Amino acid sequence: MFAVAVTFQIAPQQMAAFMPRMLENARISLESEAGCHQFDVASDEARPNEVFLYELYTNKAAFDAHLGSAHFNTFSAQTEQMIVDKSVLTYAKVQQ
Repeated sequence: MFAVAVTFQIAPQQMAAFMPRMLENARISLESEAGCHQFDVASDEARPNEVFLYELYTNKAAFDAHLGSAHFNTFSAQTEQMIVDKSVLTYAKVQQ
């Protein structure tokens, strides 16, 4: 598995517009990408302008396919101006 953790800082006045687009991106990813196994969208009332994603893909190639998908590119274009900061961390499963 290939895990992706993303943290967004959203402009305060943009959260109401950002969140429906984020949830739609997650839904379409799960429904249409065979390599996408989990796509959680989380927030915390203590940090109202922050959105955290936890995503699981079969492998890095599946994540790269997600980044190249039409729905991701639409989401990215629609939300680019809403995002103040974005951090992306990736992790590959360590085999035992």
